[in-house]
Amino acid sequence: MAVVGKLELLIVSALLLLTACYSNVQRGYKTTLKSVASSEGKPWPIPQLYIPTPTTYTLNSDSFKINPTGKTCDTLVAAMTRYYNVIFYPGRQNDALRFKPISKSKLTVGTELPYLNVNLENDCEIYPSLDMDEWYQLFVKSDGAILTARSIWGALRGLETFSQLVYQTPDGTFTINDTKIEDYPRFSHRGLLIDTSRHFVPKKILLQNLDAMAYNKYNVFHWHIVDDQSFPYQSRHFPELSNLGAYDPHTHVYSQQDVAEIIEYARQRGIRVIPEFDTPGHSESWGPAIPGLLTPCYKSGQPDGSYGPIDPTKNSTYDFLKVIVMEWTKVFPDKYVHLGGDEVSFDCWKSNPAVTQFMQKMGYGTDYSKLEQYYMQNILNIVSSDQDGYVIWQEVVDNGVKVRPDTVVEVWKGGFQAEMSKVTQMGLRTILSSPWYLNYISYGPDWPKYYINDPHNFNGTDAQKKLVIGGEACMWGEYVDGTNLISRLWPRASAVAERLWSPKQYNNTAEAAPRIEEHRCRMLRRGLNAEPANGPGFCKYEMQVN
Repeated sequence: MAVVGKLELLIVSALLLLTACYSNVQRGYKTTLKSVASSEGKPWPIPQLYIPTPTTYTLNSDSFKINPTGKTCDTLVAAMTRYYNVIFYPGRQNDALRFKPISKSKLTVGTELPYLNVNLENDCEIYPSLDMDEWYQLFVKSDGAILTARSIWGALRGLETFSQLVYQTPDGTFTINDTKIEDYPRFSHRGLLIDTSRHFVPKKILLQNLDAMAYNKYNVFHWHIVDDQSFPYQSRHFPELSNLGAYDPHTHVYSQQDVAEIIEYARQRGIRVIPEFDTPGHSESWGPAIPGLLTPCYKSGQPDGSYGPIDPTKNSTYDFLKVIVMEWTKVFPDKYVHLGGDEVSFDCWKSNPAVTQFMQKMGYGTDYSKLEQYYMQNILNIVSSDQDGYVIWQEVVDNGVKVRPDTVVEVWKGGFQAEMSKVTQMGLRTILSSPWYLNYISYGPDWPKYYINDPHNFNGTDAQKKLVIGGEACMWGEYVDGTNLISRLWPRASAVAERLWSPKQYNNTAEAAPRIEEHRCRMLRRGLNAEPANGPGFCKYEMQVN
């Protein structure tokens, strides 16, 4: 009995110990979330140089001013107004949480921050570009805050950072720490791909997502606007493309006015819009409007009623492409267009007797990759004739197509390290998207795996690493539309944003966890239905459904 008693005692003790450990883990986890308060006012993505101090100042919505003290333009004036509202009045659902005035007797002389002066050193550029200057410097001191930027784009990034430095104390007082910041992006191309073909995404949601991109310092909206499933882009020259290729030609299309509004909304936030019109594959929705464009597929020597990729053997194909490519370059002001070139199935081409005859004529034998090269070379030459640049998926160079020296290659397949090394050895600029396909979801926090991936994690020389101009997070649309795009992207895409902006050494997920939690709460406060980042917890400003 004594032995049994000792055994029971040991079991009970072990259970108590396990319970205590579990309780401590739980308390520790909650403490981590509660420690978000200590991260309040810390910006995301983290700046290159960030020196906060414990000294704090208050901001009064009635007296605080944002003033231009250097060059100015409509873009800057609009941004100053926008960020004033972001700081003090971010959304109707938070009306009750607005600034609560505190009596002057509670203010110590010199504790109220009177202004933010924005010193823009150069005239405003009209459109953002790959080579835009996003540097800025920000000082928050007792007599006021000073934001200095060489370009309008740097001023926009600095305004975003300043807005994130401001936080509210429990009594509602807007507060900011004495801070010194000097900042610029690590990579010049920080993109987010949105697929609007597999599911249509309403313009309102795309605009909301552009706000989210600005809050995270993304600067490229990669608009995968059409694909096999639908053609929602309303063409100026070929309106039948959307009339016959969209899910609904009245409700599920982007008119020219819609496109122009999206481009302007993005421009005001320093975001480039790069459209992708993927060919010769991924083009089934083009076929109904342009007879003869797609390749008829054969079975047992007869057409089977299905169609494959664009037919590269016809002169009429390139006549059509010349017109539509010229339209793209007029509608979308960015120098670059994404031409796709991925996942081209050769089965339909192999079955078609006219294509087989063309292959023999060209001396290609049975190597259909040469036929793909022939097509891609022609469309690249068409784009080059308009003096515009282009982005392509990696298959184009993998298949040996001759490309211009200023070509940008997007690496998207697994095992990206070898591909990044190969493409940069060719002297081509490269962007990475392989590890950042955010449409894949799982249970629990997954942002850390996106956070730790780095575009420079491949074997290569310093010269090769310099050819990596950035990366993109991707949201493909098989299971995403306007109902869940924002929540599925954010704050998961925030992890990629910091990787592409901040110094490489900021890769500690434990350090980042409370900051991304705060940033998620910040986005909620601004009206974005960003999903939880780290498990159980809460935000002061919960999402309100009107």
